[in-house]
Amino acid sequence: MPISFIRTVIAIALGAIPGALGRYLITESTKATFGKDFSYYGTFFINVTGCFIIALFYTLNEQKFKNLSPEIRLAIATGFCGAYTTFSTYGLETFTQVDKGNTTVALMYWLGSMLVGMLAVQLGVILGKLNSQSN
Repeated sequence: MPISFIRTVIAIALGAIPGALGRYLITESTKATFGKDFSYYGTFFINVTGCFIIALFYTLNEQKFKNLSPEIRLAIATGFCGAYTTFSTYGLETFTQVDKGNTTVALMYWLGSMLVGMLAVQLGVILGKLNSQSN
């Protein structure tokens, strides 16, 4: 295994630890504050702040931090933001398509992710219920 691959994996893992812990702590704090029926408040906050963090990092990275190592970039964008919320990547990728002038692609990706994602949730619930009934 090449050393660069190992460095990449370690960088992503080290970034993922605070991202996952941050997500967990915010979710638990939200449940404690508003009740478990309102845990989506925490998810909403995580998704919005995750979008802000990845966009800020992406912009600063392109404008100011051009000398950051690939491992630092991966630790923040893929590790931290990926563990904190994948919604941030979804938001950035949609914006990037709009920014490139690919509005049709952006719209299809944006709507398609939501619609197909919700269909996948429904399918998972149906299959889960079928599986639990057969046992």
